[in-house]
Amino acid sequence: MKKLVIVDDNSFLQKTILEKLDFFDDIKCKFTASDGKDLLEKLDGNHNIDLILMDIEMPEMNGIDATQAVKSRYPHIKIVMLTVFDNDENIFNAIKAGADGYLLKDVNPKELYDGIVETLNGGAAMNPSIAFKTLKLLRNPIDFASKTEQEEIKLTPREIDVLEQLSKGLTYTVIAENLFLSPSTIRRHIENIYTKLQVHNKLEAVEKARNNNLI
Repeated sequence: MKKLVIVDDNSFLQKTILEKLDFFDDIKCKFTASDGKDLLEKLDGNHNIDLILMDIEMPEMNGIDATQAVKSRYPHIKIVMLTVFDNDENIFNAIKAGADGYLLKDVNPKELYDGIVETLNGGAAMNPSIAFKTLKLLRNPIDFASKTEQEEIKLTPREIDVLEQLSKGLTYTVIAENLFLSPSTIRRHIENIYTKLQVHNKLEAVEKARNNNLI
């Protein structure tokens, strides 16, 4: 029996991953965690785990920092990043932190299972697109730590307020109520935010804002 842990701050996505694993009798999810801090606390009480499926963007402690912490304390545990983010910096930092594999969340149940088995057998589970990006990074290394071209992004104080609310997963209506604005005004602010950040959805906006220390 393969003993797994799922780490994701979104309970709906936790359930989706569990449903994908339900097809396979030789996999057991021992517990779930909502972020890296929660994971480390739970591992203190039970680190008889074979593999962790780790999200990246989470509160308290993100998946990359959590991977580094787990690998330093429990090197026997394999870690596969399971995320929506496929940008070069996340891939590079995850592998550097000790990740044994990197899969995207839209992976189907069979691909997820095969990736788990491959990783437990000493391989490195990766979506083809991730493997290609990893090869590119090996051929043309980027020193992300010394990247000085931090993008000049100027958001208004109100746009930052909206973005902070958006990062909490709140709906437009709730954000409007919290900020005493109309939903149409919130929608307009979000359109402006997307344009300034050059992104297409909420996840990309929140990630880019965090990477640029805007929220």
